[in-house]
Amino acid sequence: MPSFNKILIANRGEIACRVLRTAQALGYRTVAVYSEADCDARHVQLADEAVCIGPAPVGQSYLSIEAIIAAAGKTGADAIHPGYGFLSENAGFARACEAAGLTFIGPTVEAIHLMGSKRLSKLAMLEAGVPCIPGYEGAEQDDATLAREAERIGYPLMIKASDGGGGRGMRRVQSGDELAAQLRTARSEALNAFGSAELILEKAVLQPRHVEIQIFGDQHGNLIYLGERDCSVQRRHQKVIEEAPCPVMTPELRQAMGEAAVRAARTVNYVGAGTVEFLLDANGAFYFLEMNTRLQVEHPVTELVTGQDLVAWQINVAEGQPLPLRQDEVRLDGHAIEVRLYAEVPAAGFLPQTGQVLRWEPAELDGIRIDHGLVEGQAVTPFYDPMLAKVIAWGRTRDEARRKLARAVEDCVLLGVNGNQRFLANLLRHPHFAAGQATTAFIDEQFSDDPSLTPQAVSPVELGVAAALLYHASAMSTAHQGGLAGWRNARSTPWRFSLRQWEHKHEVELTVSETGERPRLLAKVGNDELAICLSQADGRWAVIELNGIRRRIAYHQQAERLWLFGPNGNLELLDVTHEPASGQAGASSGTVKAPMDGAIVDVLVSEGERVGKGQLLVVLEAMKMEHPLKAGIDGIIRCVQVIKGDQVKSRQLLVEIEEA
Repeated sequence: MPSFNKILIANRGEIACRVLRTAQALGYRTVAVYSEADCDARHVQLADEAVCIGPAPVGQSYLSIEAIIAAAGKTGADAIHPGYGFLSENAGFARACEAAGLTFIGPTVEAIHLMGSKRLSKLAMLEAGVPCIPGYEGAEQDDATLAREAERIGYPLMIKASDGGGGRGMRRVQSGDELAAQLRTARSEALNAFGSAELILEKAVLQPRHVEIQIFGDQHGNLIYLGERDCSVQRRHQKVIEEAPCPVMTPELRQAMGEAAVRAARTVNYVGAGTVEFLLDANGAFYFLEMNTRLQVEHPVTELVTGQDLVAWQINVAEGQPLPLRQDEVRLDGHAIEVRLYAEVPAAGFLPQTGQVLRWEPAELDGIRIDHGLVEGQAVTPFYDPMLAKVIAWGRTRDEARRKLARAVEDCVLLGVNGNQRFLANLLRHPHFAAGQATTAFIDEQFSDDPSLTPQAVSPVELGVAAALLYHASAMSTAHQGGLAGWRNARSTPWRFSLRQWEHKHEVELTVSETGERPRLLAKVGNDELAICLSQADGRWAVIELNGIRRRIAYHQQAERLWLFGPNGNLELLDVTHEPASGQAGASSGTVKAPMDGAIVDVLVSEGERVGKGQLLVVLEAMKMEHPLKAGIDGIIRCVQVIKGDQVKSRQLLVEIEEA
């Protein structure tokens, strides 16, 4: 049986930190790998040793098999844990580890190859008698064949990347008119994300639950399942909330699904952690979706309800040890729910965000676990998935876990980049989810009008608090300088602040009624008046009494920029009180700017060309997704500032349109 002492983690972010924690607790030495963009990342700081494996793009770093194998050789690592994503389901990587004499902490090359292909795995499942969704999983991939098969299957249907996951390369098609365009986009995303443009087609199962079974096998032929996870709450086919157990599960259904999952795993003599995913319809029928030959993002909910460390199981199994439990010894206790904290703006179509993490303070509550890879000061770049952390709650009941998790999400302070906390908290508190009735259609059909999905105007309270903090910073600066900056010859003379949020400018009038260590202020914002007492402000937390109610507020200030953590998460305001007046108008709909850092993958127009409102102009790739940028007006292309392959920064001008 293999034996090893030093484990290299071929991943980054929260999963690298998660694996490091268990590996070190078990006494193993650890090695982190990192790209040039991640040189100061948390996983690099936690590991015993770390090796830079290349530039920021994943193809030159985290997807470079040669660089990772070389890092193992350089450090003397004798085992590799792939985490999830990147090379975790790459049979070529597992084979390269084998060839280099390294223990791959995962399944066999044969299992990864078969189950890593949606097309091949579905064929194997049909042969094994596992229920499958009707569709097309043939080798012929030309448009004519796929169009013919789509007509046979019927609409609506799903296009899926055969080698993919995470919603990339996946498209729902309502009619034949959409098929050609959706095939083109799905192929492009699949090729960019997974290196293969192979697709399958499946009949769309309407309003199902997405239920997956955690299976585990060892090198002695033992295979068991450790309950299920409900991952029905999804956006763009990506999981948003995961929980264990499934709210509608019965012992009989759990056994049937579990045994089907084990039967699927036995077809490839499966070893290690794996997940068999099913769609569960309203009548209790279930259908094989895919098998993931790795640890899942949502594995913590299974750990919390079973009391087991699945990463420890992976390591022990890789060393040849038998599974620590038999099937009849598996127990489920309580309920666990997980959400994924993303750097994105739900109110702007879930636009991923880039920037610097200025402040990160995870919530500290009983029953809360937070897996993350964040340190203050690090950059969130366009090169990687925008997931920053996972927040998981355990409770004796589902409602207790749900309630704890909603509070924990709201209490995780993230400043500098925008996060999706309000969206997540509102989902958790929605009556439909609270009742355990959510299906994969929940967000589209029950949640589409939630306030977190539309831009919210900055509130008078937030503006008043911001002005009070800016006043405090100015007063403290004056006191430290011992000068007259900001001096007023009459206490009643109001301070006036002009605060800008993106293109919106707000005026706040602040009257100081009492100075000193606890200044009392009256803020006037439009027709609203707010009585404010500033008890404390240390650069991280402010204690403010607002209209007789004391509250603690997280903030960060750099020169004229102020970030507040409030009801809608990260709020960035710029103090333009002393900025010279400008006659220039704000950005018009005739300008197309990059919504985030990224790479230009296509430019579809040229200077002098006439375009219509809504016409696709440029395609930007960032955080593993393609983002179409369209014309806001009818007009003539005045200038095109980018070409295919350019790397661009957030808010960089790409195209100008002259109104017709």
